[in-house]
Amino acid sequence: MPLITPTLITSTLLSLMWMTITTMLKKDLNQTKMKNILAIPLMMSLVPLMMLLNNNTEFLMSTKPLIPLPTMNINISLTLDTYSLTFIPIALFVTWSIVEFSTWYMATDPNINKFIKYLLIFLIAMLIIISSNNLFQFFIGWEGEGIMSFLLIGWWSSRSDANTAALQAIIYNRIGNIGLIMTTSWTLTNTSINIQELFMEHKTMNILPLLGLVAAATGKSAQFGLHPWLPAAMEGPTPVSALLHSSTMVVAGIFLLIRLHPVLQNNQQILSICLLLGATTTMFAAASATTQHDIKKIIALSTTSQLGLMMTMIGLNKPTLAFLHMAMHSFFKALLFLCAGSIIHNTDNEQDTRKMGGLNKTMPATTSSMTVASLALMGMPFISGFYSKDTIIETIMNSNINTWALIMTLTATLLSAVYSMQIMILSQTSTPRTKQNPHKETKPTMIPILRLTLASILLGTTTKLSTLQTTTTTTMPITIKLAALIITLTGVMLSIDLSMLAMHQKPKKVNTIQPFLNQLAFFNILHRALPMKMLKFGQHTSTELVDMWMLENYGPTGLANSTKTLIYTSTQQKNMIKNYLTTFMITTILATLILP
Repeated sequence: MPLITPTLITSTLLSLMWMTITTMLKKDLNQTKMKNILAIPLMMSLVPLMMLLNNNTEFLMSTKPLIPLPTMNINISLTLDTYSLTFIPIALFVTWSIVEFSTWYMATDPNINKFIKYLLIFLIAMLIIISSNNLFQFFIGWEGEGIMSFLLIGWWSSRSDANTAALQAIIYNRIGNIGLIMTTSWTLTNTSINIQELFMEHKTMNILPLLGLVAAATGKSAQFGLHPWLPAAMEGPTPVSALLHSSTMVVAGIFLLIRLHPVLQNNQQILSICLLLGATTTMFAAASATTQHDIKKIIALSTTSQLGLMMTMIGLNKPTLAFLHMAMHSFFKALLFLCAGSIIHNTDNEQDTRKMGGLNKTMPATTSSMTVASLALMGMPFISGFYSKDTIIETIMNSNINTWALIMTLTATLLSAVYSMQIMILSQTSTPRTKQNPHKETKPTMIPILRLTLASILLGTTTKLSTLQTTTTTTMPITIKLAALIITLTGVMLSIDLSMLAMHQKPKKVNTIQPFLNQLAFFNILHRALPMKMLKFGQHTSTELVDMWMLENYGPTGLANSTKTLIYTSTQQKNMIKNYLTTFMITTILATLILP
């Protein structure tokens, strides 16, 4: 285990060194150097993971106190356990593939060097979150994720939609951050910000900081209520969407609850909130995805749906299962976005699935990889998503508090098959419905996609065979055992049937389909209307109430009006000649009599 410390430190230093070099480079990035620079930390991070498979222990590393306080000392503290040692290689692998893809996708961007530097800082912020052993350090990575998401989503800043989406992302996350700030403040005052010491207080923990943790996860992981920013974030470049949705920002909220789950596990109210929130999110996001036509927004809403599944597992006291799905989800979600980016580039920046078609002939490798990723998302057997998603549904069925969660999860599973098939049918089959600009599936495009495809196929089986997973043997009827597969196949057949039915109908203009789901439960409208009403109310209060009433009656104008009567009474300056002559005569007479 001592080898873990220099390995992780070396990987981080190499990443920082790479970031420094890229800022200095002025020419196009050399792809070979890029590949080697990102592959070396990945290979190094696999060494402690191999050791973990044989010796499942936890390693802590702390520096001397950096900020001494009267009650505690704040220092840099790293925890290297199953969660961090497993997810660090995953984050490095996914980022490696996305950065390599970005060198092709963003080749014409004049600021590509800065773009890749931002991606690396995004990764480093996530590595800080993964390895943090205190909430102060965790919050630094948490804020780093928010700042970098703002910069990357609004990368094309000349577009007003991109600016709006970036602001939307950071404002929604700021709402969630209030919860994490509240929890950190509470632990600073009452217990300790050190996570290991915090675990000892799990029986006496107040519900207020736990609600703060759930609020933080709701904002960062786009749970129901704070969900609209995630589909809006599709205004950023596709590599940003791939990294944002797979292994960095959106999973940070779930990872927070996984890391601090020993604090939550004995509080049934918080677990029930997580269960209901997760089940509602997974069903609502899946239903919303079926009403969308933008390929990136469909994939984004599928991310929200999968995050809802992870939140459901938190609510059922199964954080390890949530982490397993988080790890498997990283590969096939990054693959979906990279394939979507390649398709969008091929169709002259067309993102509407209804205008695609016939791509299986012009882009066979990309569409094959997208099919694999979609099957993994649906939970088809023996692909990576199956091993986590199927286990999650079985776990929900074996729980006695799961009626709402079971109905919502099975419905979401059905709908996930529907929208995944919708993407495949509309984009790959039939004939092209719009102008296409086919490009050759060259090495810079296909190598990262094929790498993620192999990971999406093989890593579920590899994890199943490893010592990290010890499956509990349960007895259940064969129907319940196959329920997830039955529901998925039902969704596939339903989607194919609906597609065949729609293709034979005459084209007609359709009104807004399912406005409640299509408009994300009108949260965009509500979240814009309420601040506007408050702004108008504040404006009327300041101008009409304060300026026009209070200052008019009690300010300078009021004082002036109150002194007018006294001024008129005490002065004779009324512009009358007789008053002036009388005053002059009286003054002259008095002066004559008084003066000698």
